[in-house]
Amino acid sequence: MSTVYQHSTLAALMGKVLGGSATLAELKEHGDTGIGTFDGLDGEMIMANGEVYYMDGEGTIHHVTDMAKTVPFATVHHASDSSEKVKFSAGNMKEMVSLIDDRELENTFSGVILQGSFAYMKVRSAPKSERPYPSLSEITKTQREFEETNISGTLIGYYSPELYQGTVAAGWHVHFLSDDRTFGGHVLGFDADKLEGDLTIFDNYELHLPIDNKEFREHHVDMDGLKEGVAAAEGSQD
Repeated sequence: MSTVYQHSTLAALMGKVLGGSATLAELKEHGDTGIGTFDGLDGEMIMANGEVYYMDGEGTIHHVTDMAKTVPFATVHHASDSSEKVKFSAGNMKEMVSLIDDRELENTFSGVILQGSFAYMKVRSAPKSERPYPSLSEITKTQREFEETNISGTLIGYYSPELYQGTVAAGWHVHFLSDDRTFGGHVLGFDADKLEGDLTIFDNYELHLPIDNKEFREHHVDMDGLKEGVAAAEGSQD
């Protein structure tokens, strides 16, 4: 059995529940690979081979060793889970979208760990927010975007079915980390000379809710415009 583990919901982030509610130590009990963000929607989190990295709002990558650091939202799995090899002679976000159609994965949760050489990589990262927290759409307006060319590294990401929109961001949610650990973040677009790695199709989706968190218990999900809000916050998959 392969399991993808998610802490909290995207709808909670949309509802301004941005305070950390799980530690990295707790998260690593469920996986050694994954993506997320930190307390106050502080930057982008990338977990690779059990090591945690953090891209701050200024675009700087940090190696995180404090496992007491907290996250409001994250998704992880074990890289050793059963997977299949995939390879592209060239790749971009459209190739990743076609991967779902080609393998009839529309109704599954899937994950990728893809290594490659990238002619172009565009990522974003948000600066840390302070209480009282702004909305996710407001934060999106202040996030910074970063570009790099001729860089090698790893894409780590997850595909979620449309059925679960709101609990997750339906479609692909992908982060990047360069091999030299100097560049990374939430992927907005890329062009790869070659991509290869592992595709995991999960037969178990485990959702952990922070029920001891007062803000999570009290937040209200505004279903009107949720899909559009998620799309604006997550970025294009074109």
